[in-house]
Amino acid sequence: MHSAINSLARKAPAGRRLSLKRVIYLYGLAVISVAIAAGLGLLAESSGIPRGQLSLFLLAFTITVWYAGIGPGILNFILGSTAFNFFFTPPLRTLDFTYQDFANYTVFLVFSLLIGWFTAVRKRMEVDLRYSHDKLEAEVKQRKMLNEELEKRSRQLEASNEELEAFAYSVSHDLRAPVRHITGFTELLQKHADSVLDNTSRRHIATILDSSKRMDNLIDDLLAFSRISRTETRNMTVGLQQLVEQVVSDTEHEIAKRNITWRVGGLPACYGDPAMLRLVFMNLISNAVKFTRNRTRAEIEIGSLNGRESEVVVFVKDNGVGFDMNYKDKLFGAFQRLHSQEAFEGTGIGLATVQRVVHRHGGRVWAEGAVDNGATFYVALPKPRKANQ
Repeated sequence: MHSAINSLARKAPAGRRLSLKRVIYLYGLAVISVAIAAGLGLLAESSGIPRGQLSLFLLAFTITVWYAGIGPGILNFILGSTAFNFFFTPPLRTLDFTYQDFANYTVFLVFSLLIGWFTAVRKRMEVDLRYSHDKLEAEVKQRKMLNEELEKRSRQLEASNEELEAFAYSVSHDLRAPVRHITGFTELLQKHADSVLDNTSRRHIATILDSSKRMDNLIDDLLAFSRISRTETRNMTVGLQQLVEQVVSDTEHEIAKRNITWRVGGLPACYGDPAMLRLVFMNLISNAVKFTRNRTRAEIEIGSLNGRESEVVVFVKDNGVGFDMNYKDKLFGAFQRLHSQEAFEGTGIGLATVQRVVHRHGGRVWAEGAVDNGATFYVALPKPRKANQ
């Protein structure tokens, strides 16, 4: 124990090492406490109190070890046992060692060892506690610095996202007019110059029109995508049954010639913005319609599942071309496509829009599928009771 404390003392910073003045004070305490104990013992003896001197020397040893440490305590033990033998054990005023001295010395040694052990444990606990306190302070300081850095990075990221969204919105908005001019004037050229154009020129004009219309659709989708985070949500209880049935009805009018079997099960209510949620299911249902186009008999199912206690889960399932689950992480990325433009038209923003809307509602969205074996998209949204929390 002594070596452990000395080892800790050696590892202490230079500012904490004992100065000569401090050493003199500590060892002086050992000598003075023995002198006081001897003086009080002699005073008690002269006053007719024959016993109790040993307790005075034990008290002196305890005070020395407690406040000065093991080194001064050893000196106090040597001086105290010698003084007790000299002044209070017969023959008095000699250092002769008798059986009575042996008994007193044994008692003094046992109590001194117990007190020394207890003090050493206390010192070790103090050192450990001080070390733990310093370590905790350093960790708290470091964690505070990390939190401040994270907050700073978060603010920078938020500002960058806002700037990027504003830039995308501005660019998309400014591109609208020139793209529509290209489309309009190309249509006029096609109308008025068709009689003097050969087949190759007509194909070129058709390609320009097709590309400009695709660009116009992309700009519209990009503007809608940018508006999602800029639009204030008006949350309320939304009946998904009525909302989805309306989206299905609108979709059927646009694809009257398609042979599609619809299965719409009982859908729950949720808490959210009706306009944004309509955009979610419009995109999911439109995707299901698009990717079942090659099926002789398309089947689209919309239903609900039991989710977590605080959410409702709605799925949109189709028997279309599906997708490879190895690429599922790309599904919800903006401009990410798992099928070629020639096979299936689109801008690659629809599912990114779905994810952004769902995340704004505090929900989740994920998908399952297999190549040529259909796909299922799941949307988890908060229950209506969340409005009152």
